[in-house]
Amino acid sequence: MSSTTLPVLSLVETRVLGVLAEKQRTVPDSYPLTLNSLVSGCNQKTSRNPVLELTESQVQAAIDSLRGYSLVAETSGGRAFRYEHNVDRVLRIPSQSVILLTVLMLRGPQTAGELRIACDRMHNFADISSVEGFLDELAERPAGALVVKLPRLPGARESRWAHLLSGPPAEETMRPAGVSSDAGQVSHDVSLGEVAALKANVARLEVEVASLKALLGRVCSELGISEAG
Repeated sequence: MSSTTLPVLSLVETRVLGVLAEKQRTVPDSYPLTLNSLVSGCNQKTSRNPVLELTESQVQAAIDSLRGYSLVAETSGGRAFRYEHNVDRVLRIPSQSVILLTVLMLRGPQTAGELRIACDRMHNFADISSVEGFLDELAERPAGALVVKLPRLPGARESRWAHLLSGPPAEETMRPAGVSSDAGQVSHDVSLGEVAALKANVARLEVEVASLKALLGRVCSELGISEAG
Protein backbone atom coordinates (compact mmCIF):
# COMPACT_ATOMS: atom_id res chain seq x y z
CA MET A 1 0.00 0.00 0.00
CA SER A 2 1.42 3.38 -0.93
CA SER A 3 1.44 6.25 1.53
CA THR A 4 -1.01 8.15 -0.70
CA THR A 5 -3.75 5.49 -0.49
CA LEU A 6 -4.05 5.22 3.28
CA PRO A 7 -7.40 3.58 4.10
CA VAL A 8 -9.90 4.91 6.62
CA LEU A 9 -9.59 2.55 9.56
CA SER A 10 -12.35 1.55 11.97
CA LEU A 11 -12.21 1.84 15.75
CA VAL A 12 -11.43 -1.87 16.05
CA GLU A 13 -8.64 -1.66 13.48
CA THR A 14 -6.99 1.31 15.21
CA ARG A 15 -7.31 -0.47 18.55
CA VAL A 16 -5.58 -3.58 17.15
CA LEU A 17 -2.88 -1.48 15.52
CA GLY A 18 -2.36 0.57 18.66
CA VAL A 19 -2.07 -2.49 20.88
CA LEU A 20 0.53 -4.09 18.60
CA ALA A 21 2.61 -0.91 18.56
CA GLU A 22 2.28 -0.48 22.34
CA LYS A 23 3.16 -4.06 23.28
CA GLN A 24 6.16 -4.06 20.93
CA ARG A 25 7.78 -1.57 23.30
CA THR A 26 6.25 -2.38 26.69
CA VAL A 27 6.44 -6.22 26.57
CA PRO A 28 9.05 -6.97 23.87
CA ASP A 29 9.57 -10.54 25.13
CA SER A 30 5.94 -11.37 24.23
CA TYR A 31 6.02 -9.64 20.85
CA PRO A 32 4.81 -10.45 18.18
CA LEU A 33 1.46 -11.13 19.85
CA THR A 34 -0.81 -14.17 19.70
CA LEU A 35 -4.50 -13.62 18.99
CA ASN A 36 -5.35 -14.21 22.65
CA SER A 37 -2.80 -11.65 23.82
CA LEU A 38 -4.03 -9.16 21.26
CA VAL A 39 -7.66 -9.56 22.35
CA SER A 40 -6.62 -9.04 25.98
CA GLY A 41 -4.70 -5.91 25.04
CA CYS A 42 -7.66 -4.54 23.08
CA ASN A 43 -10.00 -5.10 26.03
CA GLN A 44 -7.77 -3.61 28.75
CA LYS A 45 -9.66 -1.52 31.27
CA THR A 46 -6.73 0.86 31.83
CA SER A 47 -5.04 3.21 29.34
CA ARG A 48 -7.92 2.72 26.88
CA ASN A 49 -10.57 5.18 25.72
CA PRO A 50 -13.13 3.97 24.94
CA VAL A 51 -13.00 0.68 26.87
CA LEU A 52 -14.08 -2.11 24.53
CA GLU A 53 -15.19 -5.72 24.86
CA LEU A 54 -14.13 -7.24 21.55
CA THR A 55 -14.50 -10.89 20.60
CA GLU A 56 -11.81 -13.00 18.95
CA SER A 57 -13.75 -12.93 15.68
CA GLN A 58 -13.89 -9.11 15.70
CA VAL A 59 -10.16 -8.86 16.36
CA GLN A 60 -9.38 -11.52 13.75
CA ALA A 61 -11.45 -9.67 11.15
CA ALA A 62 -9.56 -6.47 11.92
CA ILE A 63 -6.24 -8.33 11.64
CA ASP A 64 -7.21 -9.79 8.27
CA SER A 65 -8.24 -6.34 7.02
CA LEU A 66 -5.04 -4.69 8.27
CA ARG A 67 -2.96 -7.44 6.65
CA GLY A 68 -4.59 -6.47 3.37
CA TYR A 69 -3.21 -2.96 3.84
CA SER A 70 0.23 -4.35 4.87
CA LEU A 71 -0.17 -2.61 8.24
CA VAL A 72 -0.04 -5.96 10.05
CA ALA A 73 2.02 -9.07 9.28
CA GLU A 74 1.43 -12.65 10.41
CA THR A 75 4.28 -14.82 11.60
CA SER A 76 4.24 -18.47 12.58
CA GLY A 77 6.07 -19.41 15.73
CA GLY A 78 5.35 -22.06 18.30
CA ARG A 79 1.79 -23.38 18.44
CA ALA A 80 -0.02 -20.18 17.45
CA PHE A 81 0.18 -17.51 14.79
CA ARG A 82 1.60 -14.22 15.95
CA TYR A 83 1.04 -10.71 14.67
CA GLU A 84 3.20 -7.59 14.34
CA HIS A 85 2.61 -4.10 12.97
CA ASN A 86 4.26 -2.34 10.04
CA VAL A 87 3.12 1.22 10.87
CA ASP A 88 6.55 2.83 10.63
CA ARG A 89 7.38 1.19 7.29
CA VAL A 90 4.00 1.75 5.65
CA LEU A 91 3.55 5.34 6.81
CA ARG A 92 7.28 6.13 6.59
CA ILE A 93 7.44 7.98 9.88
CA PRO A 94 9.99 7.83 12.73
CA SER A 95 9.47 5.71 15.83
CA GLN A 96 8.65 8.76 17.98
CA SER A 97 5.75 9.59 15.66
CA VAL A 98 4.54 5.98 15.76
CA ILE A 99 4.50 6.16 19.56
CA LEU A 100 2.44 9.36 19.54
CA LEU A 101 -0.04 7.80 17.11
CA THR A 102 -0.15 4.71 19.32
CA VAL A 103 -1.29 6.68 22.36
CA LEU A 104 -3.83 8.64 20.32
CA MET A 105 -5.25 5.38 18.91
CA LEU A 106 -5.50 3.80 22.35
CA ARG A 107 -6.53 6.74 24.53
CA GLY A 108 -8.28 9.18 22.22
CA PRO A 109 -7.51 12.91 21.94
CA GLN A 110 -4.71 14.17 24.22
CA THR A 111 -2.84 17.39 24.86
CA ALA A 112 0.88 17.49 24.15
CA GLY A 113 1.51 17.40 27.90
CA GLU A 114 -0.72 14.36 28.36
CA LEU A 115 0.97 12.64 25.43
CA ARG A 116 4.41 13.17 26.93
CA ILE A 117 3.33 11.46 30.15
CA ALA A 118 1.41 8.65 28.41
CA CYS A 119 4.33 7.89 26.09
CA ASP A 120 6.85 7.59 28.92
CA ARG A 121 6.97 3.77 28.98
CA MET A 122 7.65 3.69 25.23
CA HIS A 123 9.79 6.81 24.74
CA ASN A 124 11.03 9.59 27.00
CA PHE A 125 10.41 12.86 25.19
CA ALA A 126 12.75 15.56 26.45
CA ASP A 127 9.99 18.15 26.87
CA ILE A 128 6.57 19.21 25.59
CA SER A 129 8.18 21.17 22.75
CA SER A 130 9.68 17.93 21.45
CA VAL A 131 6.24 16.31 21.46
CA GLU A 132 4.75 19.29 19.66
CA GLY A 133 7.52 19.17 17.07
CA PHE A 134 6.65 15.58 16.09
CA LEU A 135 2.94 16.39 16.17
CA ASP A 136 3.47 19.32 13.82
CA GLU A 137 5.39 17.04 11.45
CA LEU A 138 2.53 14.53 11.49
CA ALA A 139 0.00 17.31 10.86
CA GLU A 140 2.03 18.70 7.95
CA ARG A 141 3.03 15.35 6.43
CA PRO A 142 3.33 15.79 2.62
CA ALA A 143 1.62 12.46 1.91
CA GLY A 144 -1.34 13.45 4.10
CA ALA A 145 -1.88 14.64 7.67
CA LEU A 146 -2.02 11.89 10.31
CA VAL A 147 -3.04 14.10 13.26
CA VAL A 148 -5.05 17.27 13.77
CA LYS A 149 -5.19 19.84 16.55
CA LEU A 150 -8.74 20.07 17.91
CA PRO A 151 -10.50 23.28 18.96
CA ARG A 152 -9.71 24.10 22.57
CA LEU A 153 -12.39 23.00 25.01
CA PRO A 154 -14.06 25.65 27.20
CA GLY A 155 -11.81 26.39 30.16
CA ALA A 156 -8.95 24.26 28.85
CA ARG A 157 -5.41 25.63 28.83
CA GLU A 158 -4.15 23.43 26.00
CA SER A 159 -5.60 22.10 22.77
CA ARG A 160 -5.85 18.37 22.30
CA TRP A 161 -4.66 16.37 19.31
CA ALA A 162 -6.44 13.51 17.55
CA HIS A 163 -5.26 10.98 14.96
CA LEU A 164 -6.73 10.94 11.45
CA LEU A 165 -6.32 7.23 10.69
CA SER A 166 -10.10 6.90 10.99
CA GLY A 167 -10.79 10.07 9.03
CA PRO A 168 -11.86 13.41 10.51
CA PRO A 169 -12.70 13.15 14.23
CA ALA A 170 -16.36 12.40 14.91
CA GLU A 171 -18.40 14.73 17.10
CA GLU A 172 -18.17 12.40 20.10
CA THR A 173 -14.38 12.44 19.76
CA MET A 174 -14.45 16.12 20.68
CA ARG A 175 -15.57 15.21 24.20
CA PRO A 176 -12.92 15.07 26.93
CA ALA A 177 -11.77 11.66 28.18
CA GLY A 178 -14.17 10.06 30.64
CA VAL A 179 -17.35 11.39 29.02
CA SER A 180 -19.32 8.40 27.81
CA SER A 181 -20.81 8.12 24.34
CA ASP A 182 -23.39 5.78 22.86
CA ALA A 183 -21.79 2.37 23.35
CA GLY A 184 -24.16 0.93 20.77
CA GLN A 185 -22.33 2.74 18.01
CA VAL A 186 -19.09 0.84 18.65
CA SER A 187 -20.44 -2.38 17.17
CA HIS A 188 -21.32 -0.59 13.92
CA ASP A 189 -17.94 1.06 13.53
CA VAL A 190 -16.41 -1.38 11.05
CA SER A 191 -14.50 -0.86 7.83
CA LEU A 192 -15.13 -2.36 4.41
CA GLY A 193 -12.01 -4.47 4.91
CA GLU A 194 -13.42 -5.96 8.11
CA VAL A 195 -16.76 -6.69 6.44
CA ALA A 196 -14.96 -8.48 3.60
CA ALA A 197 -12.87 -10.47 6.09
CA LEU A 198 -15.97 -11.48 8.07
CA LYS A 199 -17.76 -12.57 4.89
CA ALA A 200 -14.75 -14.65 3.89
CA ASN A 201 -14.68 -16.29 7.32
CA VAL A 202 -18.41 -17.07 7.12
CA ALA A 203 -18.02 -18.56 3.64
CA ARG A 204 -15.13 -20.74 4.86
CA LEU A 205 -17.15 -21.95 7.84
CA GLU A 206 -20.14 -22.75 5.60
CA VAL A 207 -17.92 -24.93 3.40
CA GLU A 208 -16.54 -26.71 6.47
CA VAL A 209 -20.05 -27.33 7.85
CA ALA A 210 -21.25 -28.71 4.49
CA SER A 211 -18.23 -31.02 4.38
CA LEU A 212 -18.87 -32.26 7.93
CA LYS A 213 -22.54 -32.87 7.13
CA ALA A 214 -21.59 -34.93 4.08
CA LEU A 215 -19.10 -36.93 6.15
CA LEU A 216 -21.70 -37.52 8.85
CA GLY A 217 -24.17 -38.69 6.22
CA ARG A 218 -21.71 -41.25 4.86
CA VAL A 219 -20.84 -42.54 8.33
CA CYS A 220 -24.50 -42.89 9.27
CA SER A 221 -25.22 -44.66 5.97
CA GLU A 222 -22.40 -47.15 6.55
CA LEU A 223 -23.56 -47.85 10.10
CA GLY A 224 -27.20 -48.15 9.01
CA ILE A 225 -28.47 -45.42 11.33
CA SER A 226 -30.40 -42.26 10.66
CA GLU A 227 -28.67 -38.88 11.02
CA ALA A 228 -31.43 -37.67 13.33
CA GLY A 229 -30.58 -40.48 15.76
